[in-house]
Amino acid sequence: MRAEEIREMSPVDIAARVKELEEERFRLKFRSATEPLEDPLRLRVIRKDIARLNTVLREQQMKGTAGAAGAAPAGKAAAKKTGTKTAAKKTTAKRAAKKSSAAKKRSSAAR
Repeated sequence: MRAEEIREMSPVDIAARVKELEEERFRLKFRSATEPLEDPLRLRVIRKDIARLNTVLREQQMKGTAGAAGAAPAGKAAAKKTGTKTAAKKTTAKRAAKKSSAAKKRSSAAR
């Protein structure tokens, strides 16, 4: 499915198509666990179509909210203004803490 075709669809139609593809993807993944698929690349095509549909749907949502007066900032800009860490930063901080604690354990075990 091409992006131009998707942009011509209404948001309701896009959401319905995403739901259909998610169901088909589930059925294919389930069936692939029990038997070899006739077309295993179909899973990849479905996954990319779902991503494409969700991208266009998000574009349409952003276009609709961009015109609204007094709209709150979104994304990274909102996180910077409030001073909160994003999920990626939190995950990175946790990994760094684990690495440092593991290094301390190794150095104390070597003594």
